[in-house]
Amino acid sequence: MLTRKQLELLDFIKTRMDKDGVPPSFDEMKDALDLRSKSGIHRLITALEERGFIRRLAHRARALEIIKLPDAMEKPGFTPRVIEGDRPSPPRDAMPISTTHAIELPVMGRIAAGVPIEAISEISHHVAVPGSMLSGKGQHYALEVKGDSMIEAGINDGDIVVIREQSTADNGDIVVALVEDHERR
Repeated sequence: MLTRKQLELLDFIKTRMDKDGVPPSFDEMKDALDLRSKSGIHRLITALEERGFIRRLAHRARALEIIKLPDAMEKPGFTPRVIEGDRPSPPRDAMPISTTHAIELPVMGRIAAGVPIEAISEISHHVAVPGSMLSGKGQHYALEVKGDSMIEAGINDGDIVVIREQSTADNGDIVVALVEDHERR
């Protein structure tokens, strides 16, 4: 798995090589990724090399060669699979959830996308969510994603995800589950 910055750099290198036939300079990479120094580019290049995505060629300027691309870049694009909810019809006298008004949900901490982290169940802040994102069934809350193992599902490090509590899941559903006292995505 690659971090968002590593993926951005690899994409930039590939785009430039496809366009110009040569890799970009470190200054061009630094500017493209909006980094302050070239040392950040050196770290990203080293990480990409260690993971087998690129190779540095000795004694040559702009000496980078792309060895392989991650699945996320080779596939024509992520298309999410929409899972229809089981929203019950509200009673006639009940006020329906508005699709135009925002609902405040508590952000209950972070969820690991990759390496397990300790479960946190304290409210850190609230986030406004369109009412249309919520089903009329079950308790809802939000979590911040930490890690990059869900990139191919369109869930990136730092994203806020809306969770509906329920006791069952169907095959293919993306779930948050407690595994040996640690949540797992």
